[in-house]
Amino acid sequence: TAFTPIVNAPEVAILGVSKSSIQPVWDGKAFQPRLMLPLSLSYDHRVIDGALAARFTADLARILGDMRRVLL
Repeated sequence: TAFTPIVNAPEVAILGVSKSSIQPVWDGKAFQPRLMLPLSLSYDHRVIDGALAARFTADLARILGDMRRVLL
C-alpha cells in the first residue's frame, strides 16, 4: 500500500517509500513476476516545479529498477 507523505516546514519535499511486493507485469506476451516498490513524492509547489519533481521521480525509478546503476 502507498501513502502520501506530509511536507512540514521548513522542508520543501519528502519521499515516501512503501513496502515492496511481487506483482504481475505484462511484457507484451505474458505476465511476468516483478518486484514493485511504490514511491510517493510530496513537494511544495511554491518552491519546486512539478515537471522537475516528475523528472526526479522517473530518474529515481530508473536507477532503482537496475541495481547496477546504484553501484556505479
